[in-house]
Amino acid sequence: MPGAYYNEFDPYAAQWLRNLIAAGHIAPGDVDERSIEDVHPDDLKHYTQCHFFAGIGVWSLALRRSGWPDDRPVWTGSCPCQPYSKAGKRLGFADPRHLWPSWSHLIRERRPAELFGEQSPEALVHGWFDLVLGDLEEAGYAAGAIHFAAASCGEPILRKRVYFAAKHLGEGAQGQQSRRSPCQAGPRRWRGEADLRAIADSPLQPGDRWPQPIVRSMDHGYSGRMGALHAIGNALNAEAATQFIAAYLDATS
Repeated sequence: MPGAYYNEFDPYAAQWLRNLIAAGHIAPGDVDERSIEDVHPDDLKHYTQCHFFAGIGVWSLALRRSGWPDDRPVWTGSCPCQPYSKAGKRLGFADPRHLWPSWSHLIRERRPAELFGEQSPEALVHGWFDLVLGDLEEAGYAAGAIHFAAASCGEPILRKRVYFAAKHLGEGAQGQQSRRSPCQAGPRRWRGEADLRAIADSPLQPGDRWPQPIVRSMDHGYSGRMGALHAIGNALNAEAATQFIAAYLDATS
């Protein structure tokens, strides 16, 4: 059976994807390092799942964790946020990294039955979601979006994002409403929680030395971990994505 397609332009993240596939952590498939602008719709016709701007494969992981089987068709994508976020120059649609038009073209041509995406909430003021939801509606989809923080899922990070889902009207999604909101799983334990609690319960006193950071920092002038830090920083939160997909499944079941 055809596997998954992962489109990731960054070589470091692309190799990370291959390692995750080999280890069985995400759906088996192929990694394509071309820019999405160079991908032709016919390149995708044999794949069951397609992940664009795939990063380190968190969408595939979240699909599995939510109970979505590897052989159920779906597309996902997390378009670059730099054109809209504080981390970039906020050029908006004038930024060459505004790549929704390229993904939208592939969606219109291949018409996947269901798809998921997410973006920085800062894109709201640029009209990005108006464009996305409008294009999806024109392509025959029922689509919706929700803004929430990973912290509402019990995660130790705020990480606000706008998640969106779309279902082709031919699949019978019109008019259905969710019976629950994302992130009702409650707090979950995560590695490092005990360390954070210890720091919170024992405030530093004058003269105390700072503890070793739980997330390893990078020494000035040393680039050995730059690729890993960049890939992790760009990744979506797995728990938030999992809960969003689970809410979608609940709404459409």
